[in-house]
Amino acid sequence: MAAILKGIGASDGIAFAKAYRLMEPDLTVEKKDAADVAAEADRFRAALKKSEAELEVIKEKARKDLGDDKAAIFEAHLLVLNDPELTGPIEDKIKSDAVNAEFALEETANMFIGMFEAMDNEYMKERAADIKDVTKRVLAALLGVDLPAPALIAEEVVVVAEDLTPSMTAQLNREFVKGFTTDIGGRTSHSAIMARSLEIPAVVGTKNATADIQNGDLIIIDGLQGEVHINPTEEVAAEYKKRAEAYAKQKAEWAKLVNEETVTADGHHVELAANIGTPADLDGVKSNGGEGVGLYRTEFLYMGRDNLPTEEEQFESYKAVLEGMEGKPVVVRTLDIGGDKELPYLNLPHEMNPFLGFRAIRLCLEEQDIFRTQLRALLRASVYGNLKVMFPMIATVNEFRQAKAVLLEERAKLEAEGTAVAEHIELGIMVEIPSTAVIADLFAKEVDFFSIGTNDLIQYTMAADRMNERVSYLYQPYNPSILRLVKMVIEAAHKEGKWAGMCGEMAGDETAIPLLLGLGLDEFSMSATSILKARAQLKNLSKTDMETLAAKAVEMSTAEEVVELVQAIEKK
Repeated sequence: MAAILKGIGASDGIAFAKAYRLMEPDLTVEKKDAADVAAEADRFRAALKKSEAELEVIKEKARKDLGDDKAAIFEAHLLVLNDPELTGPIEDKIKSDAVNAEFALEETANMFIGMFEAMDNEYMKERAADIKDVTKRVLAALLGVDLPAPALIAEEVVVVAEDLTPSMTAQLNREFVKGFTTDIGGRTSHSAIMARSLEIPAVVGTKNATADIQNGDLIIIDGLQGEVHINPTEEVAAEYKKRAEAYAKQKAEWAKLVNEETVTADGHHVELAANIGTPADLDGVKSNGGEGVGLYRTEFLYMGRDNLPTEEEQFESYKAVLEGMEGKPVVVRTLDIGGDKELPYLNLPHEMNPFLGFRAIRLCLEEQDIFRTQLRALLRASVYGNLKVMFPMIATVNEFRQAKAVLLEERAKLEAEGTAVAEHIELGIMVEIPSTAVIADLFAKEVDFFSIGTNDLIQYTMAADRMNERVSYLYQPYNPSILRLVKMVIEAAHKEGKWAGMCGEMAGDETAIPLLLGLGLDEFSMSATSILKARAQLKNLSKTDMETLAAKAVEMSTAEEVVELVQAIEKK
């Protein structure tokens, strides 16, 4: 039956495909008496074989698409699966206690997991994580349910999920995944940002997608209007085919600007850069005419694996991006883990409010081995392009000074070893905490640049979690308080002869762009797919006129008044 879900258009475009529900199954285990322990042990061995076959397929897929290092994770899982030290005690428990295989598996695995996690040894803690993953897979086989495996999707689908973690989103294959929809999330959630990087349409925050959509339903994702059509009528499908064709024509017009500079109607040049997560994203940057990389989110190097990336692995990734951009600027953000981005293998304590907790630069200054390894890799790669290093979540001037001091120490060590490092590397900070914006004039005397991270700056300023649907009305990019903070940061930078960019999603927002131009923003960094649309818009704007517009906007009382002001200009 046809139905429509309303949500938030998180990534532009229109997609038609069958639904693929990507959901964690219920793996609850009950203790049951086993009447036939031999048959129960056979069930367990059959589940092991099924799990082994699945892992072999996933391992080969990972090797082909992601490289040997990612495939090694599944190699470790196969070793655990075939380890008699684990499987033997499970079979013994089935027979001695006359219990069902599921219960014996869970009880025995939990004993080993608890034992390994209690050891003061990083390698053993990693083995605990392997046992957890393997146990989950065997348990699913015993219970007759399937675990989600986004990397194995091999037909055109629209993915339906409650939410998509960054690592899960990173596994999506653009060849087959034509779009996705989620129950929760907003335009700035990581799944939405990744959707724009992958250039696939997405609608998030529908509330009911997983409840209302079944596997195999025909789905239309309208990322432009924020709508999801379930089993549409022929008339609706025909109408959407026309809309998809019209959008394709519009994209073809924008594509004509791919090799042009970003110049306003009155001759003012600004830089349009791209936000990326991996070296593979460079194709999108180039095909969309990016003038640089304004944010390289290095945390994706650390995610979707069970140990920290080595210095050499990181060096190769940074080198690939720097070489690939052929001398254009590349702003690399140092490790930004915490909030909604976790690394299970670090075994960090659970926090009541991780967004305000031990994350980003706070973690790096405490866990300096991790930080120094990353900085060495960056410094070694610096000779291959135009590197700029940015520290995230800086709240005090002292934090910046400490981070800079660690970088300079590692530079001195490398040079003493005879390793080449670029002569000048700009060091900047993300401005995402209101306290930092308020004293931007003091920071501007010490940093080489600012990049305003509006995704967090807005939620911290408005005291409203951007992932919380009930307070989403307070996530207001155009609120005069936000515009005034942005103005303070840009003016502080310019007063000291420094540049100011923005790497939050606001930089690619068509309502915000006229305001940001008027406030004097030098660099707009956004999802690569937004660049050509933004260039077309900026080409028709006068910086002088937008300065007048921005001056009025910061004096407004509400976000709604600011939006009306911008819309009135666009209608002229």
